[in-house]
Amino acid sequence: MADLNSTFCGIKSPNPFWLASAPPTDKEYNVRRAFDAGWGGVVWKTLGMDGPPVVNVNGPRYGAIWGADRRLLGLNNIELITDRPLDVNLQEMTRVKRDYPDRALIASVMVPCEEQAWKEILPKIADTGCDGFELNFGCPHGMAERGMGSAVGQVPEYIEMVTRWCKEATDLPVIVKLTPNVTNILYPAEAAKKGGADGVSLINTINSITSVNLDTMSPEPMIDGKGTHGGYCGPAVKPIALNMVAEIARNAETRGLPISGIGGITTWRDAAEFLALGAGNVQVCTAAMTYGFKVVQEMISGLSQWMDEQGHASLDEIVGRAVPNVTDWQYLNLNYVTKARIDQDLCIKCGRCYAACEDTSHQAISMSPERVFDVKDDECVACNLCVNVCPVENCITMETLEPGSMDERTGKVVEEAFADWTTHPNNPSATAAE
Repeated sequence: MADLNSTFCGIKSPNPFWLASAPPTDKEYNVRRAFDAGWGGVVWKTLGMDGPPVVNVNGPRYGAIWGADRRLLGLNNIELITDRPLDVNLQEMTRVKRDYPDRALIASVMVPCEEQAWKEILPKIADTGCDGFELNFGCPHGMAERGMGSAVGQVPEYIEMVTRWCKEATDLPVIVKLTPNVTNILYPAEAAKKGGADGVSLINTINSITSVNLDTMSPEPMIDGKGTHGGYCGPAVKPIALNMVAEIARNAETRGLPISGIGGITTWRDAAEFLALGAGNVQVCTAAMTYGFKVVQEMISGLSQWMDEQGHASLDEIVGRAVPNVTDWQYLNLNYVTKARIDQDLCIKCGRCYAACEDTSHQAISMSPERVFDVKDDECVACNLCVNVCPVENCITMETLEPGSMDERTGKVVEEAFADWTTHPNNPSATAAE
């Protein structure tokens, strides 16, 4: 049976599934129930300075995006860090870690960008027995306006500086949580590494407004007739998160830096994809808020079964396996040619492939009076749109043309040799180099 035991930045947990810092990890009651349900670790909801706690709104804190079947695709939140006193949180963390010594307990922290503030709070938190710290440089609302959260995470120099302060203040692992609200994730990731971070976690939420109430003309969620931007998370952000994780994993300057993957992880397959792209473990929030803590049991059993079927004995055999296959567009093989194929036995004659291709693509699908749909190889560019819009799984697939066969669209014989844009005759740079 596959071994799901995880070691991330030296922090051990019985599986790679951690609850992300968020409302589900805001108090002892929640965290105990989460651990009893099977979560391998928890990142405690972000702690702030001692003194008067932050004040959250007393109205709606979440906006949502749904699919056609009312399935939740994304959440927008305007909640801030914990609004409970620091001392209360620390007492609860101490009790939880005492009673669940085999589970990872990470403290998320956010204080002003002042050296003394960071160096004062970390030792206090460390006394709880927690396993490490996650520096919250990602929150895009509320706290950012106060010079914290993404206001730090968007400035690589600040990331490096604060990370270095924290490494000087503690011997525990320091994980830097990165904001996706940047043009290039590599700069903040490299800054975290330069500052001595033991690892990074990403992504935090994406700055967003999810909807507008057209009756009140106010963004949702609405507080007394007004709305504001918030942080977007959930299944809809997964593609953005996967790309940023992969960029860090394959970048020469950050390769080997431990990554905790966050962003829309709802199933074991989502988790496996993050692991394959270089994440050492994963953090989950929206799925738990949607389906409850026991969703982790399906994640654990699904990942374990898949690993057994694939012959993977441990997580180390998965982590980063897909990274070598992530490349830039210019290095893709332009001699690789495919064509769409429609399985007439599976086709339900809905016509979605025809409508999509005829109206918005390459007019490469024909429709007979009897509603039989066929691919026109002399027009098909293999864009994959028909596969994506077809409601029947595997009804439309892409068939690879073998070397030596004729591509009817171009009139050229498919070549066996690899050729990418860097050597293509249409590339002005390649021509100039010759």
